[in-house]
Amino acid sequence: MLLRRVSGPVWVRVARGSRGVASQARPFPVLKDPLDPSCPQLEAGRRLAEEQLAKLEQLNKFCLGGGGEKGIALHVKKNRKILPRDKLKLLLDSDSDFLELSLLAGLGMEYGDVPAAGSITGIGRIHGTYCVVSCSDGTVKSGTFFPITVPKNLRAMAISGANHLPVVHIVDSAGGFLPKQAELFADKNHGGRAFYSEAVLSAAGVPQIAAVCGSCTAGGAYQPAMCEDVVIVSGLGTIFLGGPPLVKAATGEIITAEDLGGGMLHSKTSGVTDYLAESEHEAFEVVRDVVATLGIDPLPPPPPQQEDPWDTALLDALSGLESISRQHLYGIIGRIVDGARFREFKHLYGTNLIAGYAMIDGKCVGILGNAGPLTHQDGLKGSHFLQLCQQRQLPLVFLQNSGPEEAHRSALLSGENEEQHMHLRGRAAMVAALACVTVPKITVNVGGCHGDDNYTMCGPSFSPNFIFSWPGTRVTHTLNPPPQPPSEATQPQEKASKKKSLSVFNFPPDSAFYHAANILNDGIIVPSQTRQIVSKCLRICRQKEGISNSAKDFSVLRL
Repeated sequence: MLLRRVSGPVWVRVARGSRGVASQARPFPVLKDPLDPSCPQLEAGRRLAEEQLAKLEQLNKFCLGGGGEKGIALHVKKNRKILPRDKLKLLLDSDSDFLELSLLAGLGMEYGDVPAAGSITGIGRIHGTYCVVSCSDGTVKSGTFFPITVPKNLRAMAISGANHLPVVHIVDSAGGFLPKQAELFADKNHGGRAFYSEAVLSAAGVPQIAAVCGSCTAGGAYQPAMCEDVVIVSGLGTIFLGGPPLVKAATGEIITAEDLGGGMLHSKTSGVTDYLAESEHEAFEVVRDVVATLGIDPLPPPPPQQEDPWDTALLDALSGLESISRQHLYGIIGRIVDGARFREFKHLYGTNLIAGYAMIDGKCVGILGNAGPLTHQDGLKGSHFLQLCQQRQLPLVFLQNSGPEEAHRSALLSGENEEQHMHLRGRAAMVAALACVTVPKITVNVGGCHGDDNYTMCGPSFSPNFIFSWPGTRVTHTLNPPPQPPSEATQPQEKASKKKSLSVFNFPPDSAFYHAANILNDGIIVPSQTRQIVSKCLRICRQKEGISNSAKDFSVLRL
C-alpha cells in the first residue's frame, strides 16, 4: 500500500499500482461554518427577514392569482378554456419542477398592476427535455400585451438562446394594449424584437413550437406563423392580422373569427398551422410529441448529497442583516456547494473578493463573492480567476454583496487620487475579462449591489444566464451623493412633477422588488432555497452539451 497526498495535509491510502486516487477522497477542504444560530445578530436579522419573506409571499400570491375571480370566471365559463397554470400541468412532465421566471413583473406600473405581466414564463421538462415555456395568461384582461409584457417575453427568449432551450409558445392574447401601443412595437427592445428573436433562435438550432389556444391578432399573428411547428385548437384558436370588427369597418364584410382565421382554415388552406387539435388536452399531447422528435438527450439525475449539508434555514436569518461580512460569505458558500467543500484562490491577495472552486451536484464550478467594493488587487485577482474558468470551461456563480450604500460610497471615494485610479484599473481589467467570458453565469444578489459592482459582479448588462435577488437587497447604479433634505422651494415642484399612478404598489427604485417588477432580475428567491435554485439553473445550462441540432443559415420557413 502507498500513501498519496491529495490536498494540502490530506493523505489517502491507495493500492500499489493504482492509477487513481481512492474513491472516498473528495476534492477541496471543508469550510468552517461561521454562522452561529444563537448569535443575537442573527436573531435580529431573522425578525426582519420574516417581514421580508411575508411580503414576498403576499406579492407572489397576488401574481399567482392572475386576473382574479372575475377574470378566471370569464376565462373558464364563458370562453371554455383551461386555466393557464393548469395548461402547464398538461404540458410538462408530472415530476417536472417548474422554474418560474419574473413572477413579480408588472407590479407598480403607472397604468396599473398587471399580475405577472399577463404572461407566465419559466423552464420545465417535457419528456425529460428542459424547455422554456411562454404562456399568455388569458385571465388577465384576456391576455392583453402591456409594455411590461414585452420585456418579460424577450427575457424568456434570451434565456432560451443563452442555454439553447427549445421554446414552447402557448398563445391566447387579445393583442396589444392600445393606449400604450407606442411602447409596444417601435423600438428594437419592443414587441417586434420577439419576431426577430424567433427567427434568429430557429436559425441557431433552438426549436420554436407554438400551441394556439386563443386569439392571435395583428402583430401577434406572426408569433405562431414564424414557429417551426404549430398546433391550433379547433373552435378556440384564431390567427389573423385584422379581426372581424376591423374587416367590417374597412370593407363592410361581416365574417366570423372562425371563418377569417380559425383552425380549419389555417390547417387546410393557408398552411400556417401544422396540427389541428380538437381540444387543448390534445394540443398539449401534440406539443409533447413534437418535443420528443428534437433528439435532445435528457440529463442523468443529479447524484444524491453524499455529505450532510449545513442548515440552510440560517440563510433566511442572514438575509435580514444590514451588512454581510466576508466571514458570512463563507457561510453562504458552504450552504450552496456540495459538502461545504471549497478551495479558495489567492486567499491572501485581494481580500474584498472571495474566489475559488467547488462542486455543485458533483460538477466543478467557479464561485466569486464580494464583501464591499473591489480594490485594485481584487480586480486583478478576479480577472485572473475568470480567465482560468473560461479556459477550463467551468460555470461561474456570482454572489453580489456590496453592503450598505453609504459604506460602499465611502470606501470608493476615500484615499488619494492615485489609489482611486489603481482601483479603477483593476476593476476595468475584471470587467473586460467578464465581458468576454462565454461559460454559463449564475448571479445571486445576497447583500446589495452598488456602482460598478453591477459590472464586475455580473449584473444584467453582462448577460448572466440567470440572475436572482434575495428579498431586502438593494441595487444602485451610480455613486450618488449622500441624500440631502429637500428645501422648501423644491418640495412643491417635486410633488407637482410626480405622475399619478394607477398601481396599489410603491416600490423604492433601488429595491429588489422594483427590479423584479421591471424585469431587471429573473425573480426574488427565498434565501434558504438558494442552493436548490442555483443547482437547477446549472443543470439547465448543461443540457446544450447533448444537443446535436446544428445551426442553419435561416430559420425554418413556411414556403
